[in-house]
Amino acid sequence: MVKTSELRDLAFGLSLLSDATRLGILKMLVGGPKNVTALCKGLGLRQPLVSHHLGLLRMGRLVIGTRKGKSVVYVADADGLKDLAAGLAKLTPRT
Repeated sequence: MVKTSELRDLAFGLSLLSDATRLGILKMLVGGPKNVTALCKGLGLRQPLVSHHLGLLRMGRLVIGTRKGKSVVYVADADGLKDLAAGLAKLTPRT
């Protein structure tokens, strides 16, 4: 039986990955923790846009933000990415 909630979570996770900016953010974060300033410089984008995409990635449990003084340092959420990969694996036909 297919659970509707699992399908919704998978669809949301995949929709997050369907944007080049969010993929760029994730690619940078897989290389190590970064703050918004470093992400903006690396992507050549303005802070409001990067912050918006980080918020979406946090909602989807693909990124974790931790406050360090006045700034927030972001890392890729390994558990969230593994859950998304596991959801995709369930779509693979069994032979």
